[in-house]
Amino acid sequence: MIYWVKNELAESMNFLGHVFLSGDNPDLLFGNYIGDFVKGSKHEALPDSIQKGVLLHREIDAYTDSHAVVAESKDRLRSRYRHYAGVIVDLYYDHFLASLWGTYHSKPLKPFTEGVYEIIRKRSDHLPQRAQRTFYYMSQGNWMYHYREVEGIEQALSGMARRTTFDSGMEKAGFELRSHYAQFEGEFRAFLPDIQKFVKEWLINH
Repeated sequence: MIYWVKNELAESMNFLGHVFLSGDNPDLLFGNYIGDFVKGSKHEALPDSIQKGVLLHREIDAYTDSHAVVAESKDRLRSRYRHYAGVIVDLYYDHFLASLWGTYHSKPLKPFTEGVYEIIRKRSDHLPQRAQRTFYYMSQGNWMYHYREVEGIEQALSGMARRTTFDSGMEKAGFELRSHYAQFEGEFRAFLPDIQKFVKEWLINH
């Protein structure tokens, strides 16, 4: 997940995966949500409980980046999308999390996402300026809920492509998702228990 293009695309990353992995702790969830918008040591100005969420976000990114199953997903895209492959896989995995939501969470997806937006609104004093516009549009359109549809992912990919400096071709990446749907889904299903275990252990130790 950690690429030089990530600063450009922070408003379209895998937010659903990050908030899902935060469990029931609202401050942890908020910190995890804003993780892409808080660079360097700037998290140290936040309350300790939110700082922990930012640090968890970074740990999730690093773990995901080094995971062998995720590498398989990225390799399937790399020849066409180069360093954008990881960004696209992030979004694909959010799609599978949303579309398979009932398998992994007891609360229906729509009220879950609406609850996430309310948690963020209540902490808006700590919402980085760069995140404010993103959050407004995300909450108004409930992006995370619409990630359950391939069409929603295709719209997000097109938006990401418009915001990149170079010709990424990401607006076409819905084709690969549709063409290799079963392979990507299988890789997501294999990866999710590993990242859940990693997060559980990290939270116990921190």
